[in-house]
Amino acid sequence: MGGDNKYLGYIYIAPYVAGLLIFTAFPFIASFYLSFTDYDLLSTPKWVGLENYQKLFTRDRTFERSLSVTLIYVFMTVPIKLAFALLIAVILNYRLKAINLFRTAYYVPSILGGSIAIAVLWRYIFAESGLVNMLLGVFGIEPINWFGDPQNALFTITLLRCWQFGSAMVIFLAALQSVDKSLYEAAAIDGASQWQIFRHITLPLITPVIFFNLIMQTVQAFQEFNGPYIITEGGPLKSTYLLPLYIYDKAFKSFDMGYASAIAWVLFVIIMVLTLVAFWSSKKWVYYAGDKRS
Repeated sequence: MGGDNKYLGYIYIAPYVAGLLIFTAFPFIASFYLSFTDYDLLSTPKWVGLENYQKLFTRDRTFERSLSVTLIYVFMTVPIKLAFALLIAVILNYRLKAINLFRTAYYVPSILGGSIAIAVLWRYIFAESGLVNMLLGVFGIEPINWFGDPQNALFTITLLRCWQFGSAMVIFLAALQSVDKSLYEAAAIDGASQWQIFRHITLPLITPVIFFNLIMQTVQAFQEFNGPYIITEGGPLKSTYLLPLYIYDKAFKSFDMGYASAIAWVLFVIIMVLTLVAFWSSKKWVYYAGDKRS
């Protein structure tokens, strides 16, 4: 009996390990190899060395445009989403009537936001005759071309991403509820204002959670695909043409899987570098329990 129990754990984790190897590890390694090849999904991959990367960094203007749009999108979306999620979490941390109902209502968009249906709905809401322009018309404001104007299209796509703040909000809320209430009472006795309490007690104590949300939301923003693809298809004038869209077009429309793999690996390196920078900077602003730094 004891011998059977010895292998029981391996049996339980076998499906996960198999899925990890087949659907994650193998594609990860295969894409690295394919990034050095000319591969059209039908014929045998042809080794071309660094040719894909040389073309990517020296002759591909579309890649430069897509990379700049992606960076703008990420650096707009992540701070706005985290700030809004933290604000809502602070509000929902108060003991209000029907507070659980409000918490659920604010979390629902994060579940639905990544779906195709919500992207289609977003497109109709911001259409020239959509709900947003109808509301603006009530105040005498001329309709805005949200998706047809390159200056507005990326901002509108950003709003869709920021609207999906529920998951980050729930994590912030859990962190806020774990803060020792006696610290607030001591600060109030000393005459500290609500802003001073938030700035000098709450924020430092939840910096590990802020750091976690920062990493997760940055990675997810770099991988955004559904919204821009369904709503604008990267337009107008490639103003919403994020790198995941470019990878998709190269791989499954142009059947240039080798070049698409090279773009994917460049995206992976960018995410990895930014993550390492975030971990390095965390030593200066993230504080854990028992941390003796001033």
